Amino acid sequence: MAQISLRIDDDVKVNAEKVCKDIGMSMSTAVNIYLKRLGSERRIPFEVSADPFYSKENIDELERRVANIRTGKSVLKEHDLIGVE
Repeated sequence: MAQISLRIDDDVKVNAEKVCKDIGMSMSTAVNIYLKRLGSERRIPFEVSADPFYSKENIDELERRVANIRTGKSVLKEHDLIGVE
């Protein structure tokens, strides 16, 4: 049996270990399940998508709004739901 070494963030590892423990399996078993599905289905066995917040269009819009605020073209207003009492 082959061994692999992975570098992952500490919090990712801790959370994954908790889930595996709750399910009653080891991290090694969980990774083996993932790799078997990856090999047999020839795809990542879950949806992978980019967070739309980081899309070029959204970043461009946010930068435009910040520039408008800095130049005085736009003014921030207090929202009704966040009013000071």
